[in-house]
Amino acid sequence: MSNDTALRKWRLILGGDQHDGTGYTLNTADQKIDNTLEALYDNDRKGGLGPSSPNVNRWLGDIRSFFPSSVVKIMQQDALKRLNLTQLLLEKEILENTDADVHLVATLLSLSNVIPAKTKDTARQVVRKVTDELMRKLSQPMQQAVTGALNRSARNRRPRHNEINWSLTIQKNLKHYQPEFQTIIPETKIGYGRKRTALKDVILCLDQSGSMGASVVYAGIFGAVMASMPALQTRMVVFDTTVADLTEQLQDPVDLLFGVQLGGGTDIQLALSYCQQVITRPADTVMVLITDLYEGGNPANMRKRAAELVSAGVQLIVLLALNDDGTPGYDHENAQFLADMGVPVFACTPDKFPDLMATALSKQDVMQWAHAQEVAK
Repeated sequence: MSNDTALRKWRLILGGDQHDGTGYTLNTADQKIDNTLEALYDNDRKGGLGPSSPNVNRWLGDIRSFFPSSVVKIMQQDALKRLNLTQLLLEKEILENTDADVHLVATLLSLSNVIPAKTKDTARQVVRKVTDELMRKLSQPMQQAVTGALNRSARNRRPRHNEINWSLTIQKNLKHYQPEFQTIIPETKIGYGRKRTALKDVILCLDQSGSMGASVVYAGIFGAVMASMPALQTRMVVFDTTVADLTEQLQDPVDLLFGVQLGGGTDIQLALSYCQQVITRPADTVMVLITDLYEGGNPANMRKRAAELVSAGVQLIVLLALNDDGTPGYDHENAQFLADMGVPVFACTPDKFPDLMATALSKQDVMQWAHAQEVAK
């Protein structure tokens, strides 16, 4: 790196204050870049973007032209925190010029009750764009993983001819090979079996407190994908201090997400109690509780309800987060109690969720799977 290039970078980093020490003079193009950085990161001293939407719109356009998309997303998130752009996102023009991602969708969901009428259609368009992109990315892996797991779990020993799993049947009967006939006698037949209306029941139970925003978005997408699979009976339950069953909205992820009210308190035991009432086949039910386990209701009742679910045969899994943001904050005591009871408790990234569900639906060891993912990092 040349000395001139290094001075230029340090000048942009330090912001041009009289004490920056570089003595470097920016050209016209670099001065525009410096102005966009100053508006965000020197706003306490220089006044920032100001309250007017045109200034913010201009700034959003500038950062997209000056920086790569990965940097743009970081700067937009910084702007939400540093400049209180949350309120400005209620402006139609701002939404139209903001790069949409999961975090923006979570922010819009948290503001859904106060979004003005003129902005609601634009907000839905933004959410639709993100959910459509996620559906394209995540639906195929989810369907493949779950279908494979269900096929494995549906084996029987008296299959019809068109239901025979020939690969496993041959493996099972290799000991019955007849050399004189050069063939295998299939004394034991293994098949996938005839599928019932639903081989498994799945309940996604989502904590809709503000800190779980990205997890709710991803869970909504996966819930919609699983709801489209006839072999699964999928239910979506969300909760804060009350419980809402959004199963009927699973056909449209956007309607589902706008049915979520991000923010508020947390009453996990109430949600577990509701789920107990709607479970009809506990031995064939996988329940994924997505929460940070900070119980605002009755912790003793929460633990009691969880123990009752497990005792009834429900396969309970607790995800502390379903997002890409790393290790979440969570209640360690409640997590340890559940883990001691044999309930898997961990965070999961969206790309791993299909494999997680496949592992659960085929009744393999979920904790062993989670440990393998951690070791592989």
